[in-house]
Amino acid sequence: MSNLLKAIKLIIDNPIIKVKDYYSGRNRANSVGEALENYVKDIFADSFELSEQERLEKFSEVFSYLGNQNNPPDIMLRNGDAIETKKVQSPTSALALNSSYPKAKLFSDSPMLTQACKNCEQWIEKDIIYIIGHTNDTDIKYLWFVYGDCFAADKEVYEKIKKTISSGIREIPDVEFTETNELGKVKKVDPLGVTDLRIRGMWHIENPHKIFSYFKKINLNARFQIFCLMKTDKLNTFPNEDKIALQTLKKDHYLIEEIKIKSPNNPAQLLDCTLITFQVY
Repeated sequence: MSNLLKAIKLIIDNPIIKVKDYYSGRNRANSVGEALENYVKDIFADSFELSEQERLEKFSEVFSYLGNQNNPPDIMLRNGDAIETKKVQSPTSALALNSSYPKAKLFSDSPMLTQACKNCEQWIEKDIIYIIGHTNDTDIKYLWFVYGDCFAADKEVYEKIKKTISSGIREIPDVEFTETNELGKVKKVDPLGVTDLRIRGMWHIENPHKIFSYFKKINLNARFQIFCLMKTDKLNTFPNEDKIALQTLKKDHYLIEEIKIKSPNNPAQLLDCTLITFQVY
């Protein structure tokens, strides 16, 4: 079964920095954004050297869901974690989440999920990995792999804001409301009844490069960097052979260390976490 530790080891063993050149040469991408999306799939499926038919078969084996840009998540590992990929072209740009607030966990009863996602396997709750790639026009500069519960608060925090806004909109007199997964939809706003209004949330969250800058691990001289952050309790759920493979890996500029981070729900509390870093110069 595929997992994040296997994907991290694959990148460290064979980092591909010029992703646009790599994927355009295989007729799989026309832009660095497409190349990054393909790269994320390939690191989890270990499908870099496969033919297109073999690659599709491997995807079907490894992933239970491959989504779209309008509904989270982008990918779900079969019987494993969910994955959301974001591309930024500035090192500390905020992440645009659009109408979906940041997730500490992914729940199958979320109204933002498609039926295909809800029904792709038997599941109720999944951990979610946010993968943030900083790119220029051709290369990956850094990749962050960070679990949602390391930087997003519990869903009740965001749902409270969303519900309060929706309730306030419904108090406007003399307009017709319709049910929607957005903040609200008002029909027949004008006297002729020909104007509708959609009220959408546009969520943003700070880039992990900025949130976790207090780690002092960012090296501006590196050509390529990996940062992988998870709670130590999460690390302990991975198969022993995958943990040992990373712990015994001998590479320059590669480090696994125990750190503490501020809890997303209460910054006065610190969480025990594991940080994996790797640089290419």
